[in-house]
Amino acid sequence: MRLRKIVDETGMVALGAHLAEHLTAASVVYLQGELGVGKTTLARAMVQALGHAGPVKSPTYTLVEAYRLDRLSVYHFDLYRVADARELEFIGMRDYFGHGSAVLVEWPENGAGFLPPPDLVVTICRQGRDRRVELAAKSPGGLQWLSIPA
Repeated sequence: MRLRKIVDETGMVALGAHLAEHLTAASVVYLQGELGVGKTTLARAMVQALGHAGPVKSPTYTLVEAYRLDRLSVYHFDLYRVADARELEFIGMRDYFGHGSAVLVEWPENGAGFLPPPDLVVTICRQGRDRRVELAAKSPGGLQWLSIPA
């Protein structure tokens, strides 16, 4: 496990760029934390660091946003509005995993029992005006993220 203190949006963007360096075509990253702590900001920074030049919007209403980039495809899910994980079967969510793509999942607890296990869990908590970010590797491949400089 690795802890980081982030003091502003610039710090969150820098962390996203570092995390993006280690994304592979089979990575699964869970982004956890309460509403408004910076999960989407972190996901946006990761996608942009991989070369996406356009807007990166929150998939709160669309459930998923797809980005086909030079190095890999990234699927960014926001499961905030999912009331029952079985709903994910109807949208074919299983098809997004393990097929040459990295998957970022906000609110993974709403997909419990349906989602594959993550390689990395990023938990963001408020700490006064700052954020405390915990990186927890959950697979051998996830250990690469723990080497990111503090």
